[in-house]
Amino acid sequence: MTDIVLVRHAQSVPPVWGVPDVPDRPLTAQGLANARALAPELLALRPAVVVSSPYLRAVQTVEPLGLPVLTRHELREWDSGLTPGADFVEHYRQSWADTSWTHGAGESLDQLTERAVAALRQLAREYPGRTVVIGSHGTFVSRALAGFGERVDWAFSRDMPMPAVHRLSVAAVDDEL
Repeated sequence: MTDIVLVRHAQSVPPVWGVPDVPDRPLTAQGLANARALAPELLALRPAVVVSSPYLRAVQTVEPLGLPVLTRHELREWDSGLTPGADFVEHYRQSWADTSWTHGAGESLDQLTERAVAALRQLAREYPGRTVVIGSHGTFVSRALAGFGERVDWAFSRDMPMPAVHRLSVAAVDDEL
């Protein structure tokens, strides 16, 4: 079993309403301070590797560990197909009510769950019996937890702190659970 430490990124600069979100949104000054404060707790876990979503806010959250940060596209934020705006929250609520629902060319929460589980199992194959710290995003973390049997819902995802840390023991394949 691999100890997977999922880290939801710290507070980031808000997205601009009416335009698609961008991967290079940074952390706020408070977010950077929170990431620095979190580093000793994460380092105490003695990670074999630090891996992150390629999105700047996720990378900046785990950089203070002072270890090399590998990025992987499959750890990215949910590709919801939504543009930030006044109806954003309602669309998220709808997605959680029907996890197979998609908006336009976006991925459903079910598809995100499959991506998250596959990504974590791949890391478990690469780092068996070790600790892996992963910088990612709230919806990704929520759906990863759901994919491994944790009870999460819209309220859990919506109210997740920034940053937040969740741990899973992950086997490389399903039949090892």
